[in-house]
Amino acid sequence: MPVKPDRIEGILRTAIADAMRRAAPALQRQLAVMAAEEFEKSLAVDGERRPIARRPRARGEELTRWVADNRARRVPKFVIEATGLDTKKKIVARFGPDVEFEKGKPLPKARSAP
Repeated sequence: MPVKPDRIEGILRTAIADAMRRAAPALQRQLAVMAAEEFEKSLAVDGERRPIARRPRARGEELTRWVADNRARRVPKFVIEATGLDTKKKIVARFGPDVEFEKGKPLPKARSAP
């Protein structure tokens, strides 16, 4: 009795599906282990770089001197109160770059309009 091609294909499909169903969890575990190992290696390489040490200012410490340079981040309250300007860009436009403000001292001279 000859075997029908449809029947052989069905048997093969069933056998392969069953084998994959049994092998899939083991494959997933092995892939997870390999991925974790690679991740750990990449962290070890990246972890060798040392971060730049910055000394933060103490919270209670009050600013008494401020320079409107490229490193300046925020405008202190005493400068805002003295000038009436609230952004570094406005202060630089009026007084010029790298101008120094000190608490309790008069404002620096404003630069002349171009």
